Amino acid sequence: MAALAEIPEGSYAGAGAVARDIGAPQNYLGKLLQSLARSGLVRSQKGLGGGFCLARDPEKISLFDVVEPIEHVSRWNRCFLRDGRCSCAAPCAVHHRWARVRDSYLEFLKTTSVADLAPGESKRRRG
Repeated sequence: MAALAEIPEGSYAGAGAVARDIGAPQNYLGKLLQSLARSGLVRSQKGLGGGFCLARDPEKISLFDVVEPIEHVSRWNRCFLRDGRCSCAAPCAVHHRWARVRDSYLEFLKTTSVADLAPGESKRRRG
């Protein structure tokens, strides 16, 4: 997403080019970009000059928006020691510590934008 934020507005980048730029396997990245397109975060265009671009301003796309469709982090409220049977009333050994870490991580994802990760072109073209 940060690599897509760096391309000029109105342009598209092919999955192969992005994969080379970030050192990711092209097949994996292509599938990931398609998934992000289904989530409405990325637009795809076929044909000459096609590829992928951000569907919204990178300052308006949080890391939570990016991670949630893939990892479903909003569902991380289940206990991983007691097969989901943990609660505040009957906490497991790590219940309260896990809740603090999880809440901190979710807050980070929700308050960090794609633009924060792409300090170059995306910030220059948007002010």
